[in-house]
Parts: sequence; C-alpha cells; structure tokens
Amino acid sequence: RTVEPLEYYRRFLKENCRPDGRELGEFRTTTVNIGKCLCSITTADGSALVKLGNTTVICGVKAELAAPAVDSANKGYIVPNVELPSLCAERFRSGPPGEEAQAASQFIADVIENSQMIMKEDLCIASGKLAWVLYCDIICLDYDGNLLDASVFALLAALKNVQLPLVTINEETGLSEVNLKQKNPLIIRKHPVATSFAIFDDTLLIVDPTAEEEDLATGTVTIVTDEEGRLCSVHKPGGSPLTGAKLQDCITRAITRHKEVKKLIDKVIKSITPK
Repeated sequence: RTVEPLEYYRRFLKENCRPDGRELGEFRTTTVNIGKCLCSITTADGSALVKLGNTTVICGVKAELAAPAVDSANKGYIVPNVELPSLCAERFRSGPPGEEAQAASQFIADVIENSQMIMKEDLCIASGKLAWVLYCDIICLDYDGNLLDASVFALLAALKNVQLPLVTINEETGLSEVNLKQKNPLIIRKHPVATSFAIFDDTLLIVDPTAEEEDLATGTVTIVTDEEGRLCSVHKPGGSPLTGAKLQDCITRAITRHKEVKKLIDKVIKSITPK
C-alpha cells in the first residue's frame, strides 16, 4: 500500500470492492446533526454538522441586515465561504484560503445560483432599502475526501434550520424594527444534493471517494441534482474524459442518492421539531 498504492488499489477494484470494504457504488456512513444540538454552532442563526465517513464538515449561517445593491434593489445576498484549516488534514496550511478552499467556495456559490435553492428576491425586506445577507461559513473539521458532497449537504441542512425574525420599516422614522419574538423559516425552493465520483484508469467509476482514492484517481466528477431529478450542476475539474453513457450513469446514481439524503434530512428535522 505504501510502495505501490495504485497497484494495491487495482487488486481490490478488480474484485469490485475497495480496501475499506465498500463496494464501488457504496457510500460511507452519512450522519447529520441540525441546529443547537451536539457540537453545532449555538450562536448561528442556522447550523448543521455532517459526517461522511471520516470527513466532517460544519456549516453556520449568520443573517445580517444590509442595503441592497443599486442594480439589484429587490434582492438580498448569499455569501458562502469554505474553510480548510490546517487542523483538518496535513495537506493544508494556516493562512489565506488555498486553491482548493477557493474552488470549493466558488462551487458552492454556483450550486446556490444554478439550483435556485433560495431566490434572492425572498431575502428582500424593502426594495432599495433593506435586505437580508446570509453568510454561510462551511468549515472542514476532518478531511478524508469528498469535501463537496459534505459541504452541499451541510449547507442545505443549516439553511433549513434558519429562522429569521420579522423585520419592518417604521414609516415615520424610516428605521428598521426587528421583532425577535416572531420568526419565520427561510423559503427553501429547491434541495440540491451533490454526488461525487472518482475515475480510475479512465474508465472505472467509484462513488464517495476518500482522500487517498481522490489522489490515486485519474479524475473526479460531481453531479448536483434537485428533488425533481433536475440536473443543477456538473463539476469536472479536468482529468479523464467521460463518455455520454458514463455521465448518464453518474446522473442516474446521483438522483438515487438525492432521495437518500433528502430522507435523512427530513427525518432529523422531524425529530427536532417541537410537537
């Protein structure tokens, strides 16, 4: 495994399994904690912690009030940020965001935009005057591959946990008034879920790759779908090309995975909802 890691992996792949005991199309154990429970962030307006095998990601959403942009008077803002601190893996260093963190942040921003999970118009309180800004901080606590799947999952779960207070503008003073006693959940219009694959030897596809598998792979691809089976995004940062048939296979598997993730989120939310 140390001297010839790729050959070591190929022996397993020939038998349609992986060194960790999973089949090629099998995901690692997935868990999610939502809101003010366990080690989620109690100071955030919405939070979630997702574990995908050893990969652990936490997402906190902070809502603030701001004036809308001049050219988007009826829209609020969503600002995602992915952090890969040095504590999550030896490969990362302290300091400014590295290339991988920046690429992940852009990917999350694209998913939010393309899936239309939240319409920015829904974040507007008073056109041209006041809107919500959602700062979505996604921090990796333990990195063992497949960061994108875990990040999208954590973001969706955290957003579904957000409760925004009622805000009105006093017509006499022109100032905003916040009613903390009356809160409403965010309007989540779509539920995007990411499913990632690693490509081995240009032809073989495995789902939910570990960090080791990502390093040995000849390419990766991430498919994002919504609850209607609609394709929201395909993220393929170089590497081996995919045939149309292989891509369609990935999309089909991603749609199945979406149902599993959505079911898991719904189950957890139901368990923490006051009766």
